[in-house]
Amino acid sequence: MKTEKLTHIYFIGIGGIGMSALARYFKSLGKDVSGYDKTPTTLTAELEKEGIRISFKDEPDSIPVALNSNSGNPETVLVVYTPAIPKDQKIFNHFKTLGLPLKKRSEVLGMITADSYTIAVAGTHGKTTTSSIIAHLLTHAGYNCTAFMGGISKNYNTNYLPGKPSAGKNMVVVEADEYDRSFLTLNPDLSVITSMDADHLDIYGDKNYMEESYRMFAAKLKPGGKLFFRSGLGLENMGLNYSTYSINEQSDIVAGNVRIKNHQYHFDWSDKNGTITDLTSDLPGWHNVENSAVSIALARHIGLSDSQIMNGLKSYSGVRRRFDIQVRSSNVVYIDDYAHHPEELRACISSARELYPGKKIMGIFQPHLYSRTRDFVDGFAKSLSLLDELLLLDIYPARELPIPGVDSSIILQKMDNRSVTLCHKEDVLKILENKKFDVLLSLGAGDIDQLVAPIRKYLQSTHLQTLENEK
Repeated sequence: MKTEKLTHIYFIGIGGIGMSALARYFKSLGKDVSGYDKTPTTLTAELEKEGIRISFKDEPDSIPVALNSNSGNPETVLVVYTPAIPKDQKIFNHFKTLGLPLKKRSEVLGMITADSYTIAVAGTHGKTTTSSIIAHLLTHAGYNCTAFMGGISKNYNTNYLPGKPSAGKNMVVVEADEYDRSFLTLNPDLSVITSMDADHLDIYGDKNYMEESYRMFAAKLKPGGKLFFRSGLGLENMGLNYSTYSINEQSDIVAGNVRIKNHQYHFDWSDKNGTITDLTSDLPGWHNVENSAVSIALARHIGLSDSQIMNGLKSYSGVRRRFDIQVRSSNVVYIDDYAHHPEELRACISSARELYPGKKIMGIFQPHLYSRTRDFVDGFAKSLSLLDELLLLDIYPARELPIPGVDSSIILQKMDNRSVTLCHKEDVLKILENKKFDVLLSLGAGDIDQLVAPIRKYLQSTHLQTLENEK
């Protein structure tokens, strides 16, 4: 299928972060774009403002007239769907009956990037931040960079960058999603693997199958391509052109001399071809120093100068909901983060400890998926025990039905820290009125983001004396 022939594109699950980036891509090309999602969100509201029609009713009569028949030329119509939709989804099955082309989001990404110089970033965690750093470094340096990101870039207030055709050869940066083995549709020129911790075991069954999928992704490099991966992942013997990276370890690319000055990370970067000293980044945590290190390596590989890299990294503002500081004052700090895996939680909480030593840190965590909670209950308990106090919300089910015996209390039962309150999302603000803390973290990938604005407003109206950074 040739994307240039398409006139109408419909997205089932258009409010997803990856789907919305594709919707924005086709809209930027002047296509007629519409779609369905289960519930309105801030992101769907933004899409509607951009001229994309969205229905929140799973009924065939909500589909635009131009799509709701099979009389048109099927070469001009494309239906894109997320594999997370239920099998009985009415709109999806209606399009199947009409015989119109249906493709997964990953397949469409594969079509778009097939003839482009593609940079793909995969990993259980770190891929959103790393891909957005790479996209920003290229864009900031004036390169023609199209980017499909898995989060909202704070520099550009979007998850899609359209590129600048006047800047020369197009480079496409994509976040390569391991869910449903989606990343196997890509054929990158440069690829990154940031981590391979077990996740999505509802799809893979066990970690071995998941790791095998990552090896298959690594092998999808185009001839002459190069793989960058975090030291210790064990991908050295695949016969690929590769470089490893790490912090203060023996690897091809090293970020060293890491230190914190005025709540900001500083580090030095080196490989066999040279060194860049005293790089600065507002991103917290050693894991983000690693994400920056591999991004710098790709930027240098492409041809950016050291000064372009230093200025680009310094100007990088991060991704919404990735250690996203909502409130910073003399007496309280509030940070929102997408962390939903035990390792992500550990990294986020540890980063807060490094930046705010000696402060009381309270977290609000919403587990995401019954299967993930069951599979990683020990890891969740260990990571969340790093907090001084925790408000533990109900599990956000997303695409799943309840699993008997699995609820948030199974995490509590295994925690060392017993300063835990089990509560419903709607009760959080009332509970906060009677809590004391210096640093507050809201954590999770479900709909906990709906609490961010109310919590920020509450803290600004009742807790703050002098706001240093109000958003």
